Amino acid sequence: MMSHDKQANDETIVDVQPDEPTIDETIVDVRPDEQASDDTPTKVQRSSVVPPIIHVEKLGKNYIMGRTVVPALRGVNLEVRSGEIVAIMGPSGSGKSTFMNIIGCLDRPTLGNYRIDGMPVSQMSAGQLADVRNQKIGFVFQSFNLLPWMTAQANVQLPLVYAGLPTQEREQRALRALTLVGLKTRANHRPMELSGGQQQRVAIARALVTNPSMILADEPTGNLDTHTSVEIMAILQQLNARGMTVILVTHESDIADYCRRKVIFRDGRVVDDVVNTNQHLALAQIAQRSAREEKKVAQ
Repeated sequence: MMSHDKQANDETIVDVQPDEPTIDETIVDVRPDEQASDDTPTKVQRSSVVPPIIHVEKLGKNYIMGRTVVPALRGVNLEVRSGEIVAIMGPSGSGKSTFMNIIGCLDRPTLGNYRIDGMPVSQMSAGQLADVRNQKIGFVFQSFNLLPWMTAQANVQLPLVYAGLPTQEREQRALRALTLVGLKTRANHRPMELSGGQQQRVAIARALVTNPSMILADEPTGNLDTHTSVEIMAILQQLNARGMTVILVTHESDIADYCRRKVIFRDGRVVDDVVNTNQHLALAQIAQRSAREEKKVAQ
């Protein structure tokens, strides 16, 4: 079950349409496959048409604890294609967080190969990994990680400050990213003036502002109530519909149901990799909920 936050989201999510401005106007509008009626898991078939944005081969990660070698990942082989929305699942200690750290260029594997957008990153230096993170990856975390003394717009601008962009361009791109997640009118609010769901939307805007190749979301709904969690998943699904690759780590099966593909880790290995043929559509659920609320008011 999802965890619950006392903070409620008081701003209705916007339905982003394909003709609205995006952070990168070259992003194509890629709609997900039609929802299938059969909920039987289907094994993922690798495509030879769409190139992989993530390619890992025989990936291994060992930790040394005294004289003991503790394997966290054991020979993982996995590809994620551009434009996919994928849930990485598994119990505590399964290796999913270690895998996320490696594909997010926060750590390096002990064994195996990892390519992101065709770039070999397995043996890169710490400085090179930092450059890849800044250019290719947008992070969304469970705890939001917003600076409390800064406004929403200033928080979103931070990655562009580190990139050395001029002030006017930073402000424009940050405002566009906030508009994309429905928070343009909250640009000058500080985190304490925003609900939990709104803070997470600011974090998503911050992840988008550098125009990354993909978004890595680590338990993005873990601190949110059920109502707000659906709204956050609606934003991630809309971004994915525009062509953004989304990889989401979660232990919540109901959140994983919003993803088109599920990859299950156990004991450092991938034990299942299936297409979710019964993908939940968050916007449809929000519309149904609004209709029920309107019906109650009318009675």
